[in-house]
Amino acid sequence: MVDKVSYKATGKRKNAIAKVELVPGDGKIIANGKGFEEYFPRQSLRHVIVEPLKLTGTDKAYNIIVNMQGGGISAQADALKHGISKALLEINGEYRQILKKAGFLTRDSREKERKKYGLKKARKRPQFSKR
Repeated sequence: MVDKVSYKATGKRKNAIAKVELVPGDGKIIANGKGFEEYFPRQSLRHVIVEPLKLTGTDKAYNIIVNMQGGGISAQADALKHGISKALLEINGEYRQILKKAGFLTRDSREKERKKYGLKKARKRPQFSKR
């Protein structure tokens, strides 16, 4: 019995986590059980997601099944881009140079700063009144 070949990776950005699975296919992307265009309505987000596939020339070679949780839609798109890039490395190690140069393998480590006591938000102070 021959198992289907699949490549798995996890991408992260802020609080968003994308568990990505690349399966040989014709380029379909399924995000949380929905179609790609339905889950990401903005064209700019869709462009961000498929960038690593276009750079490596594998945009029509693999179907992508992704399970995402946490964060907003933009952070999820960046997490998905990161996950796809890491999964492509499992397929072919020669993609590392291309993806690294484009900055897709580096996890964006910026997180929301915690709120401090005595302040309204992380850095915003209450209004100052002299009298």
